[in-house]
Amino acid sequence: MRPKQHETRGSGDLFRARLDQIINMRHELAQLAGKIDWDFINGEITPLYSDSGRPGIATRGRHLVLRPSR
Repeated sequence: MRPKQHETRGSGDLFRARLDQIINMRHELAQLAGKIDWDFINGEITPLYSDSGRPGIATRGRHLVLRPSR
C-alpha cells in the first residue's frame, strides 16, 4: 500500500516538540535532506507499491538518522 500523506497543520501539538526543534538543522544530513527533491523520488517509486497489504513508510521519514551532535 502507498504511504499516507501527512497533513501539515499550522497549529502544532502542544505536547510534542517539532523535529526541527530537536535536531541541529545545520548538520550536514539535515541540510542535504532540504535539497533532495522528495516529490520526484515519491513519483518514481509510487508504481512499486501494491494497492493492498501493509501500508508503506513515508519516503521523507526515512532520510534522517539521528546521531549525537559533535
